[in-house]
Amino acid sequence: MDLARYVANIHDQLTVAAAAGGEEARALAERLVAPLDAALRLALQDALAAAAEEITTELAPGSVEVRLRGRDPEFVVTPPPAEPAVGAEEATAVPVSAPPDEDDGGMTRINLRLPDRLKARVEQAAAAEGLSVNSWLVRAATAAVERPAPDPRRPARTPQSGQRYSGWAR
Repeated sequence: MDLARYVANIHDQLTVAAAAGGEEARALAERLVAPLDAALRLALQDALAAAAEEITTELAPGSVEVRLRGRDPEFVVTPPPAEPAVGAEEATAVPVSAPPDEDDGGMTRINLRLPDRLKARVEQAAAAEGLSVNSWLVRAATAAVERPAPDPRRPARTPQSGQRYSGWAR
């Protein structure tokens, strides 16, 4: 999506508004146009990202992501998985964990730093399941927190090593 048209429109409106204030205001507006370019693009990208989040909330388990290609944002739409065909064999069905609790309806954005190798593996796993990375990570996090807690009566496992001794010696 080319933002240049929208940024130019705002520049034109600023120039027209400044012309009403006289020659000094118009000259000031012309000097402000270039520095405002980056701020306008960032504000538009934030608006697009917020819109994508709202659409993703309504589209779940599908998703819409905003990615930057150079200076221009682009939308990446991941549709919800297709329903299995009637009469499909159970063995081909992929188990899908339940979506996270959606009672509150809120969404939170976090920054996650992954090593490059792990990120590549996550992207491959998401692509293999036909999901966006975000949807795949949400499912993985849901599965991890819904996993049953370990039995507290079982002793913790100790590392197996032939050089470990315990007790008293004289």
